[in-house]
Amino acid sequence: MTYRTPAEQLQTLIRDGVELARTARRNKKSLAGDNFYANRLVELHADATNAFRQLTNPSVADTLPLAELAEIVFGIGTQPKDRAAAARELLFALKTMTWSNERKPAIDEEEGLFPVMILSQASRRYLVSVGRQMNGCFSVGWHDASLVMMRRLLEICLIEAFEARGITAKITDANGNYLQLSDLIRATLSEPIWNLSRNAKTSLPRLRSLGHMSAHGRHFNARKSDVEDIRKDCRIIIEEVLHHAKLL
Repeated sequence: MTYRTPAEQLQTLIRDGVELARTARRNKKSLAGDNFYANRLVELHADATNAFRQLTNPSVADTLPLAELAEIVFGIGTQPKDRAAAARELLFALKTMTWSNERKPAIDEEEGLFPVMILSQASRRYLVSVGRQMNGCFSVGWHDASLVMMRRLLEICLIEAFEARGITAKITDANGNYLQLSDLIRATLSEPIWNLSRNAKTSLPRLRSLGHMSAHGRHFNARKSDVEDIRKDCRIIIEEVLHHAKLL
């Protein structure tokens, strides 16, 4: 298999993204909906994000404007002319800038806190997007960021479960806003409509505590061992909650 640099991978992803958006428009399919084109654009965007992380260049200031152009190229609400213009500018920069030839290990999206393949079965592209970011952060050693994304994934899955059972009133306040994660977990543990496994009941508080410390702990910095210790808990609870949400 021929090795392609991150810059070369990005060029292919950009062209694919522009062509996908053009085809979706021709077929009158919304990129903001739940269809093949919308889901595929999310996948291309995630792949481009991972490729950007692998770009090596002396100046970070050079890569930031490129990342902003990429957000336009892969944005669901971008107008066709803006997408095309951003793609042209981004392709030109990737071809003309000098990038290091250093090869960084590819990010394995399945080697993280939760398999992306299982999330894709739930047919919710935002779950896949969050899962990829979570696992991607873990792969490059950003352990606090990985746990924060895990916390977000857990929160989304719990809300999905309550919505699927038609009992969202139990997790919303007087203004109709969803409760914070700690209250969501308390409501989940006490909800009689499902019978959580013993392992899930143990895993939920552990995930909440570590995610909370990474998100809000002033003096806490997660280590690889912290994340690895709760990988099994994450697998147990996320998959079980997705079943209760009738997504698996």
